[in-house]
Amino acid sequence: MVRGLFFFLLLNSSTAERGASHTLSFKESVARLLPVLKHDYMKVSQDQPIYSEAPLQLLLFVDGRPKSRQQVQRIRAYLKELEAEYSFELQIIDVGQQPYLAEHFKLIATPALIKIHPQPQQTLAGSNIIAELKNWWPRWQTAVDAFLKLQEDLQERIEEDGRGTSPQSTIRSVAVSAELIRLSDEIFHLKQEKEKLQEQLQFKDRVMSMLAHDLRSPLTATAIAIETLQSNYNVEVGEFQRLKPAMTAHLLKQARNQTRIIDRMIADLLQVGRGHDTEFPIVPQNLELGKLSLEVLDELRDRYIAKSQKIETDIPNDLPRVYADPERIRQVLVNLLDNAIKYTPGDGIISLAALHRTTQKVQFSIGDTGPGIPQENRDHIFENHFRLQRDEGTDGYGIGLALCQRIVRAHYGQIWVDSGPHGGAWFHFTLPVYPS
Repeated sequence: MVRGLFFFLLLNSSTAERGASHTLSFKESVARLLPVLKHDYMKVSQDQPIYSEAPLQLLLFVDGRPKSRQQVQRIRAYLKELEAEYSFELQIIDVGQQPYLAEHFKLIATPALIKIHPQPQQTLAGSNIIAELKNWWPRWQTAVDAFLKLQEDLQERIEEDGRGTSPQSTIRSVAVSAELIRLSDEIFHLKQEKEKLQEQLQFKDRVMSMLAHDLRSPLTATAIAIETLQSNYNVEVGEFQRLKPAMTAHLLKQARNQTRIIDRMIADLLQVGRGHDTEFPIVPQNLELGKLSLEVLDELRDRYIAKSQKIETDIPNDLPRVYADPERIRQVLVNLLDNAIKYTPGDGIISLAALHRTTQKVQFSIGDTGPGIPQENRDHIFENHFRLQRDEGTDGYGIGLALCQRIVRAHYGQIWVDSGPHGGAWFHFTLPVYPS
């Protein structure tokens, strides 16, 4: 709750005495209108009214800037002089402590002096407030006299008719409006949190079902390879029977590759689940990027061969080594190549290219002849959980490219996507050159 919504500076004791007669009835109305606020509004002594009924009511908005302090002091001193001629009430509001009121009155500068009663409301702001106040003060006095005369006429009619209600205090409406603004802000933030939590719950449910589906294939392949090796292994002789060395090596490689896929899937989910605010750890070292990319490509060999896809490489032999974390960059390469294989049609082409872009950066690119990425989605494609509408029925979690971006940025590199000369998508990322 906002504590001390108004700090009252009573410049006329007669105003306090006049307001005291309304204290009981007004407290009763506050208890009915604002029960949640009765303990949290300003702390004042019992003989002071919480809300003013003064005919002329002013608000002086101030801030904590040292250079505006002298101007505020001059304004208050001038108002003190005016108090000797005409009664009014001034309330000092610090915009740093009560930003909701500054928003309510749409202030664009401080200090600012606002006449909130009688209507119409008027704001004096800037460096020449005292001069403007001298000009408007007689008119404000005239407006107050007219208001008091109107109040007397209304009171006479109420007494004659025996019914009717007095108009509500302007100060009271300001207090309520300020609290409503604060509550609106809180409701807005709560709605945002609710939407975020709902999105996370939906993502979790979606990932759990997809993970159960996607893990089945590598687990089955690993189990088949291990069972085949186990059934053909003779413990007494210590060798495999009915299996040629090449087949044994292939099965071992298959089991290793599939367990790596499982490990990568789990690691990606855990890493993305930690959110963007946590530190992304990397252990950079001297890395031969071209060699690593060919190793990853070999791991995925069965997949692109099954789709009769062609691989083209353009990796210079003199490509400088990079300063990067091998396992993290392996994740980037696997994700990008996995997407290229997934979205490139049968008999399509997947390209790998590297370029010594500057003396400090190496650029690596992976292209395909798939449907490509629409221009309007090329920035969003790296957002967490983002998926193109056409991919809603395709396996995946929508986290691969977001993870790639986090890894590349952790290496002080960049990652982006554009289209190739013959269509498709080309993903590029940069890494720092290993210092010689």
